[in-house]
Amino acid sequence: MEVADGVELWVEERGDPRSPAVLLVMGAASSGLFWPEALVDRLAASCRVVRYDHRDTGRSTAGSSYALRDLAGDAVAVLDGLGIDRAHVVGMSMGGLLVQLLLIDHPDRLLSATLFCTGPLGGAPGDPAPGPSDELLQFWATMGEPRDDEAELAWRVEHWRLLHGDGVPVDPAEFRAQELRVAEHSGGLLPATAHATADQSGLARGAELASVAVPVLVVEAPADPAYPPPNAQRLAAAIPGARVVTVPGMGHALPAAVLGPLVDAVEAHLAG
Repeated sequence: MEVADGVELWVEERGDPRSPAVLLVMGAASSGLFWPEALVDRLAASCRVVRYDHRDTGRSTAGSSYALRDLAGDAVAVLDGLGIDRAHVVGMSMGGLLVQLLLIDHPDRLLSATLFCTGPLGGAPGDPAPGPSDELLQFWATMGEPRDDEAELAWRVEHWRLLHGDGVPVDPAEFRAQELRVAEHSGGLLPATAHATADQSGLARGAELASVAVPVLVVEAPADPAYPPPNAQRLAAAIPGARVVTVPGMGHALPAAVLGPLVDAVEAHLAG
């Protein structure tokens, strides 16, 4: 799907096209295939579920010049391309920041929003939310180092182990299989640095969240080392009427161990 001049995104939809739409917005450097099949299938039983590859991920256009805020515009363009007037939108990590921009700039396109593994946009009222753990920051510093495919795969599995946190047992084989599936979809182990080096201006709009009237659910991931507590509480406090639900043991990842309670929370929010 073409979303801008010279920019095409890979988009997939699943479920009855007559059902309410749910747009899944993934985090930085992550293909839409990082949304687990079990999560997509459960939501697709009652909804029209749409997921897509951001620019510089998966099968979408790579190498174009853009700011991270432009990726929020891409999400609207996906809805336009599929003829969807309004959708429930679910954002994880950077996807949660993009959904906050949608809440501010395009509230007429949202039926509801669900945010998790993320924090408030810059400038939100209250004390600043804590940032990533030192261990994670040190690991990210090695992101751009040259590696062959096997070493890159090992780096990514270790990255998921760190993001996973210690709330529930980690299974490295689960993340290795996930990375191999995404690599097959993408045509290889694509570089993961584009979003980290993109223009990050225009994201300090947290004060504007006070005007949001769309129903918002914030899912707290208590073992998240990238957006640790109380990020979820700070985010919810910035949005009038936002509710918080905690998924015990959840970190900054979507292993099978947390999918049940996570999807339960999302489905209850959509139904409400």
